[in-house]
Amino acid sequence: MKSIMIAGTASDVGKSVITAGFCRIFKQDGWKPAPFKAQNMSLNSFATPDGLEIGRAQAVQAEAAGVPCTTDMNPVLLKPSSDVSAQLVLHGKPAGNRTAAEYFTTAYNNGLFAEATAAYDRLAAQFNPVVMEGAGSISEINLWDRDIVNMRMAMHARADVYLVADIDRGGIFGSIYGTLALLPPEQKALVKGIIINKFRGDTRLFDDGRKQLERLTGVPVTGILPYFRDIHIEEEDTVSLQTKYRRLAADKVNIAVVLLRHMSNFTDFNALEKYEEINLFYTDNPADIVKADVVILPGSKNTIGDLMAIRSNGAAAAVLQAAAAGKTVIGICGGYQMMGATIADPYGVEGEIRETAGLGLLPVHTHLAQVKTTKQQFFRFRDMPGTCVGYEIHMGVTTAAAASPVNILGDGSADGYWLSPKCWGTYLHGVLDNDVVVKQVIGTVGRHISAGFDYPAFRQQQYDKLAALMREHLDMQAVYSSLAKQ
Repeated sequence: MKSIMIAGTASDVGKSVITAGFCRIFKQDGWKPAPFKAQNMSLNSFATPDGLEIGRAQAVQAEAAGVPCTTDMNPVLLKPSSDVSAQLVLHGKPAGNRTAAEYFTTAYNNGLFAEATAAYDRLAAQFNPVVMEGAGSISEINLWDRDIVNMRMAMHARADVYLVADIDRGGIFGSIYGTLALLPPEQKALVKGIIINKFRGDTRLFDDGRKQLERLTGVPVTGILPYFRDIHIEEEDTVSLQTKYRRLAADKVNIAVVLLRHMSNFTDFNALEKYEEINLFYTDNPADIVKADVVILPGSKNTIGDLMAIRSNGAAAAVLQAAAAGKTVIGICGGYQMMGATIADPYGVEGEIRETAGLGLLPVHTHLAQVKTTKQQFFRFRDMPGTCVGYEIHMGVTTAAAASPVNILGDGSADGYWLSPKCWGTYLHGVLDNDVVVKQVIGTVGRHISAGFDYPAFRQQQYDKLAALMREHLDMQAVYSSLAKQ
């Protein structure tokens, strides 16, 4: 065994989740798997145990594999900061902002490909198999000479490639046939199977379709995965966020997450969705924000730009109105910065605006720094008993004339600012994964959670459920047989 790649006919066909499922299956079967994605583009990221930054999806896949996440699992991370530029994170550290034109020069990409292949080689020396994830479509022929994540990487690894298509979108015959037809022979030879994802109904009804695909392409259909709603695996794509847009609900604690254009780490709110007492929704509608019981300003890759945007669309005024009406308002990372008195960007970290007034809800001032803080944290929330877990990923340094911390970190230092039980901000992502924090937030609106919720244990159960589903619907014997030939 050595490596497999989960590739796609298009973006957002479910590659990340399927990769996590393979990681859990290999772990269950006694192997030592690890995930790998040479290049990821996402605003959802995670801090590794050694204080570096990778895409959130690879951290989730590592958790499914039962191994600590490292930057070798995602050596190149792009974090979009505008329509034409992104911050490059190389081996877990910021390496400057790049425009698309700069990034897609052949020489520049060749340098990144060398970094990515070295990371893969280090990973492959420690783990078996390496479960690789592709990006977008593998048949974008105009990008082949600059590709560092799909078939060029599969060729380096000599990986078994499984092509995933989303049948829920329709048009899979054309997309699968066209994708494979465009591949050069040496690349198509790596494709060992086709996986049909998100099939609704009885998969036996696709038996004729399976035979036709195999006859047309010469590639076996390894399995047909059903559409599911009862397995909850964290997803990093903003497309998945579209399905979470909800509205106010009666007899629930309504928590509105202010929808930002450059929202980062919306996985901060996944745990809240699992409480029966809570209705979580994302919105920039001022009327819904004012009516919510709790308003959360989330993280942002472009804090000043997103603050200006919510001022323009009325969402900022609605947040202030909600606070004035006694609603609970919380800020996380960039949202915490927005809640302060001022935000300064003296080095142009985010753009051309050097300073702006914040919302003025908290007496704190933020300076965006040139050095990024990335660190996993154990902390104590206020004076509550027990140890909580979260992580920091931010460029800013926030100060106040007098300390009033939300959290005390493991090294004794303070985090965040606590104005009142109904108004506070923190730099810690994952703060709301901790049951004690959720209970405090819900308590501010006069409601109580009847039972605790163990989110880490819940995640482990979901990986096992996903693995069981994939075993039922995929020909794992064929997967193992092909891997044995590597």
